[in-house]
Amino acid sequence: MPRPEDQTTTDTTSSRPHVSARLEDRFNRRMARWLWARGWRTRIEPYAGYGAPGWVRVMARTVLSPPQPDAPAAPARAPQDDPFQAVRGWRSLATAQVTDVAVDVHAGSQVHRVTSDRGGYIDAVVEADLEPGWHDVELRIATGGVTARVFVVGPDVRAGLVSDIDDTIMVTSVPRPLLAVWNTFVLHENARRPVDGMAALYKSLLEADPRAPVLYLSTGAWNAAPALDRFMQRHGYPAGALLLTDWGPTNTGWFRSGADHKRTSLRRLVEELPQIRWLLVGDDGQRDPEVYGELAAERPDRVRGVAIRRLTGTEQTLAHGVPTPPPQSQGANRRTAAAGVPIVTGDDGAALARELRAAGIDLS
Repeated sequence: MPRPEDQTTTDTTSSRPHVSARLEDRFNRRMARWLWARGWRTRIEPYAGYGAPGWVRVMARTVLSPPQPDAPAAPARAPQDDPFQAVRGWRSLATAQVTDVAVDVHAGSQVHRVTSDRGGYIDAVVEADLEPGWHDVELRIATGGVTARVFVVGPDVRAGLVSDIDDTIMVTSVPRPLLAVWNTFVLHENARRPVDGMAALYKSLLEADPRAPVLYLSTGAWNAAPALDRFMQRHGYPAGALLLTDWGPTNTGWFRSGADHKRTSLRRLVEELPQIRWLLVGDDGQRDPEVYGELAAERPDRVRGVAIRRLTGTEQTLAHGVPTPPPQSQGANRRTAAAGVPIVTGDDGAALARELRAAGIDLS
């Protein structure tokens, strides 16, 4: 079992933060003081987590919200929830984080105190006495508490699903900068389109073992997590934890690497849940084939298979300027196959479902 003290956050620390991080911290402190003087108070934005018997990974963020004494913060998504309160994209990113907030985590009969980092994030592995399945974990601060959901993976479960989001389950046309900004900051939630057949594919995969964990791994910002949860509920995707990132500066530079975020997250899952063989689903418009291929070469015993959605010529052009997949994608697919890991491709969920059945890949 991974011990809490063995886990580290995804940010790389250094003896002296990068100038970008120092500038951001200075701005955030001033903004927080200004909002606090106007009656804003700290609340917790909870995210769904995961774990195994003996431990859970709890994720949340401490942010400021305007005075609303009768409006408690919404809990992280549970499988039966249906909060389809759609908003325009930019509102999801309009947050002010609060650093160094002490949060009490109530996981079963265990209570732990954790502290939010410089971005207001909480990402902690804590001991917990919870049975396999979905559970509520309570997060409390002085101004109130919220409930986060965690999925505990049973020790006899042998397969799980990791899915990309952008252009895999949701048409977003990233990373082309202007289109990404439009989709993220301007487009109304209800206007975002699902990729045909992907929700049905994931539901059918879970028929082999409904206890299999589902995780959605993306380079998108944590601010968008509530909107992504609503999108997935609206279109029938299975409940699962989100593994997102922060778009802001780091302790070592101006920007984070999306590919490194995915590599780190996948390797962490392999270590934390060593009995699971993962089905990795992504698309060929970005670097999913490369990242998945690297893991397949490193740990072929932990990768059940790779499924890559082929973008249309128009989607490829919107994603990176030409109507064909990046050259490195085909090479990555060959390396995956050379590692002995089955790989399938298809234009949508229905096509991928046929190819997965033909290859004998499921979550059993």
